[in-house]
Amino acid sequence: MKTLALLPSVLIGAVASARSMTPMAAIAGARLAHRKTPGRLLLLDHPLFKFGGLAMGAGELFGDKMKSAPDRTVFLGLLARVMSAGIAGSALAPRGREKLGAALAVGTAVPLAYLGLAGRKKAMKRIGQTKSGLIEDAIIVAAGAAVVAMATGRRR
Repeated sequence: MKTLALLPSVLIGAVASARSMTPMAAIAGARLAHRKTPGRLLLLDHPLFKFGGLAMGAGELFGDKMKSAPDRTVFLGLLARVMSAGIAGSALAPRGREKLGAALAVGTAVPLAYLGLAGRKKAMKRIGQTKSGLIEDAIIVAAGAAVVAMATGRRR
């Protein structure tokens, strides 16, 4: 099996580093569109989790703009990233390699959360919290959708 087959797991970990709920929302959207993930993810086949993942993804985008929003590297923020990256990384990994996909996603999400926070703080000083957040949102949501689309593309 090619190493590139695990690339979506690594990339979704990068997405989780910036927005913890975006990977789950992207996968929920793909499931609602009847697209299959390479790895097994029975959890998101339940309507509560599909719609919950979408709602949490949207809620995070709004909450991030609040002045009281905590840094992404606080304990609960990192925990959310670890869980989301692990689940999404597993789902996007080839069948039989779900554990490795989860590990790669988590191993990408945690260090990049710290790097992303440093970059976001610099951007906030230059252009403000809301504007920097909206730019980051656009990049991360597009990246999450692209990664999930790539991994759930039609297989021949």
